[in-house]
Amino acid sequence: MTDKNSPVLRVDNLESYYGPIMAIRGVSLEVREGQIVTVLGANGAGKTTLLKTISGVMDPEKGTVVLENEQIQGEEPDRIVNRGMVHVPEGREIFPLLTVAENIAMGAYTRSDQQDINRDTEMVYSYFPILKERMSQAAGTLSGGQQQMLAIGRGLMASPRIMLLDEPSLGLSPLLTEEIFAIIRRLNEEQKVTMMLVEQNAAVALGVADYGYVMELGRIVMADDAATLAASKDVQEFYLGISQDENQRGQRRWKQRKTWR
Repeated sequence: MTDKNSPVLRVDNLESYYGPIMAIRGVSLEVREGQIVTVLGANGAGKTTLLKTISGVMDPEKGTVVLENEQIQGEEPDRIVNRGMVHVPEGREIFPLLTVAENIAMGAYTRSDQQDINRDTEMVYSYFPILKERMSQAAGTLSGGQQQMLAIGRGLMASPRIMLLDEPSLGLSPLLTEEIFAIIRRLNEEQKVTMMLVEQNAAVALGVADYGYVMELGRIVMADDAATLAASKDVQEFYLGISQDENQRGQRRWKQRKTWR
């Protein structure tokens, strides 16, 4: 377990290759207990590769990944799940031929505490009631938003210390995106789930995050608390699509999103 002053997750000088290309270039970051930390960046910045390297799907060329004071780089993904880290991948990657209930059950495959599993199953259904209504439905027939809910719910069933969420808004309408992110904030506040969130939609990510990093070409180029990043002219112009003249409007949008907390 972490002590009060230690981050749940710390990444130091991480380097990782995607084929012959160095996709992650000396990345260092940390996520403290109870935080939502977002990593922003354009498509191709290296965000997904970063999550895959942290969660063990890819091995780093260099650097360390420390989960609750223990180095985990190079370990198999199932061992990392057992240590308390869950990765909800880009594109959901649910089991389309299994039912919703079977997908949820698969999230607890590393656990044997049946009473707690039953409790967590009900907790997941309380946050995503549409999934309870469709327990017997094949997961592949769900809408995109419902599949994203299922992917998050399945991840929660591992009882994680930290969840890595990769592009949860991908392919969703603005309304569904707001719904998903409101639930993410509730899970963080009510279930105390620490989260690291990779997202191209900077506005919605900064609306729920406590702290943020900005990646470009595999490197961290900015890091600050979410409110400061949201107010940054560079972030507004390059990631929020807000010109300098629209700064006041952007600040009003930021204040409205703070009501999600």
